[in-house]
Amino acid sequence: MELNIDSELCIKCGECVKDCPYRILEMVDGYPAVNSEREEQCIGCQHCFAICKPGALSIFGLNPEKSLPLKGGFPEADKMKTLMMGRRSVRRYRQEPVDSELLADIFETVRMAPTGMNRRTTVLTVVDDLSVMDELRTRTYRGLRQAIEDGNLPDDMSFFEGFSKAYEENGIDVLFRGAPHFLVTSAPKDNRSGVTDGIIALSYFELLAASNGLGAVWDGLAKWALIAVAPEALELLGLPDNHEPVYAMAFGRPAVKYHRTVQRPGGAVRKVRL
Repeated sequence: MELNIDSELCIKCGECVKDCPYRILEMVDGYPAVNSEREEQCIGCQHCFAICKPGALSIFGLNPEKSLPLKGGFPEADKMKTLMMGRRSVRRYRQEPVDSELLADIFETVRMAPTGMNRRTTVLTVVDDLSVMDELRTRTYRGLRQAIEDGNLPDDMSFFEGFSKAYEENGIDVLFRGAPHFLVTSAPKDNRSGVTDGIIALSYFELLAASNGLGAVWDGLAKWALIAVAPEALELLGLPDNHEPVYAMAFGRPAVKYHRTVQRPGGAVRKVRL
């Protein structure tokens, strides 16, 4: 764990010990220390690292000075509320790539999204090249056409035939919505929280993308097509062999502008009473 305590900075508050989820730390002679009998249970959450106000604690060789300070850094609640209520499923995009540095910055944040037991096995596979996106689109519709001609289209996916016709006759891309980029999350098949982890990562991505002026759409249609109808197109993404796709998202710079939040019906909040 490489726990190091700067005795000159440590105020002996014990907050790191109190906040350790698995009681890996204990106070010894007034300073936090690792309980050797429990060290192997550490999940690397870094709560101890984050909670140390003076930055006296280092773990895993990390430098507290390289972390972002939280004070004054969170968005105002009303702006966060507007972001969450104002995000839209974007289905019209500019045919231009998103700046690579912006994408790198977004994904650096998204890869740190929470995961079950902090396993951190989620893989973000992104199509950030327009030519690769065109190839993915071509292969998917080609596979769709082949499945239709061979009579291999699943009965509950007969609607894909209409999508194929719209693309072939009018260039209408229902599956990817003409987006310049595509994102798939995947996780090891034996990770019980893998599906949830992948959805959390996409949720983080969508909100951060929206705050940077990008648009995205949860792309279940493309996911179903790639998995059930055109697996040869899925191979282009090169997902790890032991992974299963979780979900997909098409994204890019929107060619549409929305001006207000919507007022949705449905959904429920229940309060439990004894």
